[in-house]
Amino acid sequence: MAVHFPREELAGRRAAACKAMAERGLDGLLMFRQESMYYLTGYDTFGYVFFQCLYLGADGRFFLLTRAPDLRQAWHTSVVEDVRVWVDAPDAKPAEDLRSVLEEYGAKGKRLGVEYESYGLTARNGMRLEAALGNFAQLEDASDLVTRLRLVKSPAEIAYVRKAAELGDLALDEAERLAAPGAYEGDILAAMHAAIFRNGGDDPANEFIIGSGKDALLCRYFSGRRHLEPQDQLTLEFAGVYRHYHSCLMRTILIGKPDPRHRDMHKAAVDALEACKAATRPGATMGDVFAAHAVTLDKAGYREHRMNATGYSLGTTFAPNWMDWPMFYRDNPEVIGPGMVFFIHIIIFDSPKGLAMTTGQTVLVTPGGCETLSRKGLELVVK
Repeated sequence: MAVHFPREELAGRRAAACKAMAERGLDGLLMFRQESMYYLTGYDTFGYVFFQCLYLGADGRFFLLTRAPDLRQAWHTSVVEDVRVWVDAPDAKPAEDLRSVLEEYGAKGKRLGVEYESYGLTARNGMRLEAALGNFAQLEDASDLVTRLRLVKSPAEIAYVRKAAELGDLALDEAERLAAPGAYEGDILAAMHAAIFRNGGDDPANEFIIGSGKDALLCRYFSGRRHLEPQDQLTLEFAGVYRHYHSCLMRTILIGKPDPRHRDMHKAAVDALEACKAATRPGATMGDVFAAHAVTLDKAGYREHRMNATGYSLGTTFAPNWMDWPMFYRDNPEVIGPGMVFFIHIIIFDSPKGLAMTTGQTVLVTPGGCETLSRKGLELVVK
C-alpha cells in the first residue's frame, strides 16, 4: 500500500474530526475536498473531478463513494475499507446512491455537515446532492471543519514540508543556472521540474508561474514561451512538492544591467519580507503580517505597486490550486500558532515603468517565531 502516514496518525486525525463535529452538533460529515480525504485516510487521486464523497460519522465509521477507476486506487493508497462504486450510465444518480449508503450507516434524519466549498463538488452536483438528501437529513455548511484541523502540521507532515523545501531549492538552483540572455523559458521550466521529479517529488497543485519582459509583471501562469533578451527580467513563482505537501518560493531574476529602480525595489521587497517574518509568530494574527508588509512597502513609496494580500498557508493541496487557507490580508483575525506553514510573498509591479520585483519564502511557525525553510538567500540575482 502507498499510504504515506501511519494508520495510528490517520486514526488520530479522524478522532479529532469527530470531536470537532461533536462540538458543532454534527452527526456526520460529507467530504468532497480531496485534501480532506487524503488527510484523514491517505486516499490519493484526481478522481474528485467526478462525483465522489468520503463520509465520516461522529461514531468514527467511514466509507467512500467513488467510480470504478478509483476502487483500486482507494485500496492501494488509503485505509478506507468500505469503498462503494456508483456506475456510469446516462441515468446515473450518484447522489441518490450516496443517500442509500448513508441510510445503511444510520444517517437518516441526522444533522450532516457538507464541504460545499470544494472543487470536488460542482454547483450542479451540489444541487443534486440537496435534491437527494434534502428530505433525508439536515444539511449545513462545514467546509472549514477539516481545513482548520489541517492548519497545524504534525511532525510527519513537517518532515514532508522540509523535503518539499529542499526540492524547491534545487529547482531554483536550476533556474539561476540557466537564466541568461537567449535562454528559453521552456528549458528553464523543464529543468526546474526535472530537479523535483528526479529527487522524488510530485506534480504541483497548480502550474509554475514564469514570465519575462513585460510578462514578468504577471503572477499567474499562461500559455506561451519566449527567449530572454540581453536586458530582461524573469519572475518565477513555484513550489517544491513532496507527498502533495508544498513549499513555495518566488524570485525575480534580472538579465543584463539592472535599472537603478530595480535595485531599490529589491531592497524594499527584502525589507518587507523580513518584516513579515518578524511578525509571523504565535499569538499574532494574519492581519498583523499583512500590516508589516503594507507599512514597509508604503514607507518605501510602493503603495500603488503592491498587492492586497501577501501570502497564505501551505500544506497538502490538490489541483487546481496550491494556496491553502488562511491568507495574509488586511485585518484578517485568524491567529497564528506553532506548527503552521506559510508562504510569504512580496510582489512589486510598477506597470508605468514596466518593472517587476518579487521575493518569497516558506516558513514554519515555531514557539518563538518562525523558521525559514529554504537555504537560498535573498540577494538580487543578476545574470
